[in-house]
Amino acid sequence: MRTSITAGLLLVVAAPLLVGLSSWADLELEPVVLIGTALGAVAALVPDRTPGVRLLACMIGVAVGLVGYVVRAGFLPDTPTGRAAAVAITLAVCVILTAATRERLALWAVLLGAGGFAGAFEATFSAAPTEVLSSSISTATSFVVTVAVGFLVCSAVGPGRHGARTTTDHRVGDHDNLVLEKNA
Repeated sequence: MRTSITAGLLLVVAAPLLVGLSSWADLELEPVVLIGTALGAVAALVPDRTPGVRLLACMIGVAVGLVGYVVRAGFLPDTPTGRAAAVAITLAVCVILTAATRERLALWAVLLGAGGFAGAFEATFSAAPTEVLSSSISTATSFVVTVAVGFLVCSAVGPGRHGARTTTDHRVGDHDNLVLEKNA
């Protein structure tokens, strides 16, 4: 518990500093600071695989999310069916990447990146779908910077390599505790 509280307190300090720095240097990070630093914190704190693999999987998810928006803008109608198809394609690519890497990239981390990017970009995309190429790159850059800050801040106190598991099987034990067992 101390680890998560300490990480949270560090995040409480770092995120507002990032907003201030962004405002001072005109970096335009403000719209994505909360979602980006929170996503980075989650990637740092979940004790599954190594920190580098978790971050890589999230960044791959961000790229998948970005490509999903490009496909949506360029090839799908702006209708509920088109939006549903874009979501399905994006999620399918996340699953395919996880399967193709034989789960070396955790599905949760790839989905976290894709979903986080969608949360950061949807309003911008909806306001100007025809500007998807320039606006998605701008948002992705801001998002990746804020994710990196959240990840680095929380990695300082997170589980790191010592708490990493390669594969887990979660079962409720006899004593109402969560028992984690490694798969063979």
